[in-house]
Amino acid sequence: MRGSRLVTIESFIIEQERLFPEATGELTNVLYDVALAAKVISSYVRRAGLAAVLGRAGAVNVQGEEQQKLDVLANEVMKHVIQKTGRVCVTASEEDEEPVPVTVEHRPGKYVLLFDPLDGSSNIDVNASIGTIFSIHKRMTPEGTPGTLEDCLQVGRSQVAAGYVIYGSSTILVYSSGVGGAHGFTLDPRIGEFLLSHPNIVSPKSGTYYSVNESNYDRWSDGYREVVRVFKSKKNARYIGSLVADFHRNLIAGGIFMYPADKKSPQGKLRLLYEAAPLAFIAEAAGGAATDGERPILDLEPAALHQRTPLVIGSAEDVAFVQKTLAKATAGAA
Repeated sequence: MRGSRLVTIESFIIEQERLFPEATGELTNVLYDVALAAKVISSYVRRAGLAAVLGRAGAVNVQGEEQQKLDVLANEVMKHVIQKTGRVCVTASEEDEEPVPVTVEHRPGKYVLLFDPLDGSSNIDVNASIGTIFSIHKRMTPEGTPGTLEDCLQVGRSQVAAGYVIYGSSTILVYSSGVGGAHGFTLDPRIGEFLLSHPNIVSPKSGTYYSVNESNYDRWSDGYREVVRVFKSKKNARYIGSLVADFHRNLIAGGIFMYPADKKSPQGKLRLLYEAAPLAFIAEAAGGAATDGERPILDLEPAALHQRTPLVIGSAEDVAFVQKTLAKATAGAA
């Protein structure tokens, strides 16, 4: 907290808004709507073992992944909180095959919300950290009409805000509006409010940790194998298997997360629009970096809603080392 002053996420966002005289307050309200959804999801996560929401839902999502009950619940909470406010024109989620436009009846707004409602859901039943990731763009299509796929397929650099929520020992929401850095807020269950706990997050230039699923080692390129060989001698391996949890630790403490393309997933596994791009937005705001191994994640042009990408993200010097090593390996193989 900043001294003895309690700063809620709502008051903080309003303070930030005052820096921009042209601001209308709509983006502030979208962010607060996301915070409200996070509170509801957090309450279900906290009571998951008692509320009959653990276990499989008995369905498979568009990614071909078996849905957990909390996946479905979190997805519905996000849509229910966001869809009828008049502030967004369309939402898109990892759990939905197509974008969900806001109907004229509910007054489509000027923003677009893309989200992964519950990242790391394979960890739900073992009580490990999970999270929510979100991305906000301004719409491309005419205002007053339902949003479309075109509104969703925007380059990451055009995001007006992005963030994530981690449900761990405490519930923390981190967001950036692209200016003024990244900021973290911890949910105080006594008063039901997110309070500023991590102002102006600055990620260390190089970190202690590397996070990667080394069971995929035999399927990686020679460049990634060399990267991990070097990291083994200099860093500590920490891999939770929840993107938000691994990213959050490395953002705060310094380190790098990698999910390379491999022989099984040649396009990569993580989704560009609602996983890689929003976290890349946060990473850059905090002084870090994110790449697909060749290009900045925020410069990738999406061609499909559920497009996948390799991801290397974290402390800037560590990301630069990976990119340099990969380029050297590619040149040597030519």
